[in-house]
Amino acid sequence: MQLYCNSLTEYKRLATLEVKVGDLIIGNFNPVRIQTMTTTDTMDTAATVAQTIRCIEAGAELVRITAPSKKEADNLLVIKNELRKQGYTTPLVADIHFTPNAAEIAARIVEKVRVNPGNYVDKKKFEQIDYTDSEYLEEIDRIRERFSPLVKICKEYGTAMRIGTNHGSLSDRIMSRYGDTPMGMVESAMEFLRIAEDLQYRNIVLSMKASNPQVMVQAYRLLVQTMEQELGHCYPLHLGVTEAGDGEDGRIKSAIGIGTLLEDGVGDTIRVSLTEDPEFELPVCKDIVKRYTNRNDYTAIPPVTDIPYSPFEYKRRESTPVENTGEKQVPVVVADFSDNNGLQPADLNAIGYTYDEPSDKWNIGDAAADYIYTGKQLPAFGLPGTLRVVIDAEYWLSIANKQELVPYFDARHYVTACEQQEIGRINFVQFDCNHLDTEHHEQLLLQLGNPAVAAGTVLVATASGSNAMAAIRRLFILLLNKNIRVPVIIHSISNQPSADEHLIHHATEAGALLLDGFGDGLWLSNQPSQPGQHATLNNISFGILQATRTRISKTEYISCPSCGRTLFDLQETTARIRAVTHHLKGVKIAIMGCIVNGPGEMADADFGYVGSGVGKITLYRGKEIVKRGLNSDVAVNELINLIRENGMWVEKN
Repeated sequence: MQLYCNSLTEYKRLATLEVKVGDLIIGNFNPVRIQTMTTTDTMDTAATVAQTIRCIEAGAELVRITAPSKKEADNLLVIKNELRKQGYTTPLVADIHFTPNAAEIAARIVEKVRVNPGNYVDKKKFEQIDYTDSEYLEEIDRIRERFSPLVKICKEYGTAMRIGTNHGSLSDRIMSRYGDTPMGMVESAMEFLRIAEDLQYRNIVLSMKASNPQVMVQAYRLLVQTMEQELGHCYPLHLGVTEAGDGEDGRIKSAIGIGTLLEDGVGDTIRVSLTEDPEFELPVCKDIVKRYTNRNDYTAIPPVTDIPYSPFEYKRRESTPVENTGEKQVPVVVADFSDNNGLQPADLNAIGYTYDEPSDKWNIGDAAADYIYTGKQLPAFGLPGTLRVVIDAEYWLSIANKQELVPYFDARHYVTACEQQEIGRINFVQFDCNHLDTEHHEQLLLQLGNPAVAAGTVLVATASGSNAMAAIRRLFILLLNKNIRVPVIIHSISNQPSADEHLIHHATEAGALLLDGFGDGLWLSNQPSQPGQHATLNNISFGILQATRTRISKTEYISCPSCGRTLFDLQETTARIRAVTHHLKGVKIAIMGCIVNGPGEMADADFGYVGSGVGKITLYRGKEIVKRGLNSDVAVNELINLIRENGMWVEKN
């Protein structure tokens, strides 16, 4: 086992126990299941039933419903009976946070209960407490006493359970010993899992959710390793990025977190948490999951026996800078205009550059590409100084004034060009990762051992087929083993049939590499190319870099997907806040529907906007309450004032 999965080079599902949820089987190599959660008030039976039906008809194989207290738990029976009466047998999941008695009621009614170990018994008051070993063990005994009754009920009624740890809701006790870490998330779940194992109850699914895909991926990997080492077996895993947000950003963030794990065969059921109506989550789930149904269009790549990096912590691969690429510089973005004949200044609007003709000046946006690839042509106008032009090497050789241009070689011709000293100051070199062991690739790697050659070389890593990410990762492992430190741009090429699937493809393949510290740039291409794709691909590029925290170019929103606990219209409120704060580059704003999802679930947000009562909002700076019980009609303005007071507000241009 490669620490957390069966193979880093070949797609193989992780073996897990089989869990029965009603008539649905999860784990043990069964298909990856998709699910969602209702956003209606659980006491509104008609609305909850209607929304559940819409979700089922959109493809949900499980539907989760919140049960924050005993009355909602009791009403799950009414909801379930009405669904069964209408012919719907899809399993229902009760979502429990703070109330063990509600969980014990729900476990007798629905097919599965979800408990959050950080909230279920432990305290969450953001207090630092120093526990002695004996005091710590006493707290675990208290958990055993409170949790065991639920386990016994689940055994008696054949009810499944999800032990769902969330990064932002780790208890004060776990935080005091492990800190706000992936290991703390794992230990929080393992405490509950050990109790269940002692009681010989194994009908359990686990999850490790976070709003930061990097934290989420590391936590799942650590959980797999911990279960294998301690128990000798793995439970099925439910994957999700919590509070992913909405629109393109929410889809990118979800695809990165979920897809990174599924690429390595880790994960048995998923949910995409969007601040949208739940039925819109299901198509995204389907697009993610279908990537893993028939994975036979790939070229075998050399296996990995030793991993020269840690998959459990982030460390960017060390590289030697080549001008603005590599070392500690933010990853660059390449825009592909090779299919554009007769390029005009207005075409560059799509990649963050706006030309003002009266002043003859370029305005450069925060999400502006760094390189433009034009193939066998040159722009017939002056470009902004920050934008470099990449052209095919053969064309580059035919041009007299080539000093400021970047030639793009394939590996074979670059080896020859280096020998003949016909290379540029900076050179892009394509590396086909499906064929790592060809003679010209080996010669290229040999030449890159020469500091003079390496000083002007940027590799462009490409691969095709369903294991493209693994093939490119294999190159990075090879470079680490050979101590070759040239910068590498990840070229993700999508052949998917739809725009949504293009987004999922790029976010998964490029995001998975960036989360492991691999990649000094992004180059996204769709094949065949489509009209108007330049703006879309540029947005996706910067969205991927933002979600992986490798290049911040815009405001980040951490917004929960809403549920029956929500105290205001999350979609409307998120849109209002986004409209007035979207220009605040690098500021992280959390928008949470209730106290369950804030302040805990806000994780590392700078500011929080949290529902604290009907029509009432509490504002946070980090995890500190700053203004409590504001009327919702003034709360957005008060949020702006809070950002101003903390020196993070800038006026719009």
